[in-house]
Amino acid sequence: MSREQQKRQAAEAALEFIDESLTIGVGTGSTVNHFIDALAEHRIHIQGAVASSEATAERLRKRNIPVRELNDTGDLPLYIDGADEFTHHKQLIKGGGGALTREKIVAAASERFICIADDSKRVRMLGTFPLPVEVIPMARSFVGRQLARLVGEPRLRSGATTDNGNVIIDVHGLEIMEPIALERRINDIPGVVCNGLFALRGADQILVATADGVERID
Repeated sequence: MSREQQKRQAAEAALEFIDESLTIGVGTGSTVNHFIDALAEHRIHIQGAVASSEATAERLRKRNIPVRELNDTGDLPLYIDGADEFTHHKQLIKGGGGALTREKIVAAASERFICIADDSKRVRMLGTFPLPVEVIPMARSFVGRQLARLVGEPRLRSGATTDNGNVIIDVHGLEIMEPIALERRINDIPGVVCNGLFALRGADQILVATADGVERID
C-alpha cells in the first residue's frame, strides 16, 4: 500500500465520527485533503466547517462544503487534522504546511481532536521533524538567537509567509523529552506567535493507517 493510499485510509476512517448536523473544525495538509475529498465523495453534507488555513477553506468551498468563521460558531464538537509526527502519548508536531497557529486555535476550541496520519509519522520521541515556530517578522533575528540558546538549530523557512502574515523558523536537531515544558518555554519568547508542539492540547484519538489497516490510539 502506498503512502497516499494509507493517508486516504486514515482519512476515510474519520468519516464514522461525522454527523451531518455538526459544524466541525478541519485542519491542513495532504491527509486532511483526502478527508475533505472523502466528505464530498460520500455526500456527507455537514452544516459547515471552520478551516485552519486559507488553502483548506478554498478546498472546502470547491467541494461545496460551507465554510464558517470560528468567531461565529463558538466552540466546536470535533476537529480533524493530521500531524507531521506523533507519539503514543498523542503529542504531536504540526506546522509543516505553515498553518500551526490557526490549527492550534481550532484544536483548542474543539471538544474532541481526532488526528489522522499514516504510520510513517509515528515516532518514539518528538523532534526528528523540524519544529516550526511562527514569528512576527520584526522579531525574526531575536527569536532565532533565543531558540539557538534554548533548544537547537533554528533555520528561517525560505519564502514562507503564514496566513497571518508572519514568518516561520524551523528548529532542527531536537530530541524533545519534555514536550509540554518546551512548548511553554518557546511560547514565552517575545515575538513568538505559536510553536508546532501540540502537547498542552494533544490529540484525543489518533487514527493511524498501517499496512494491516487502521489502528486507533486512544
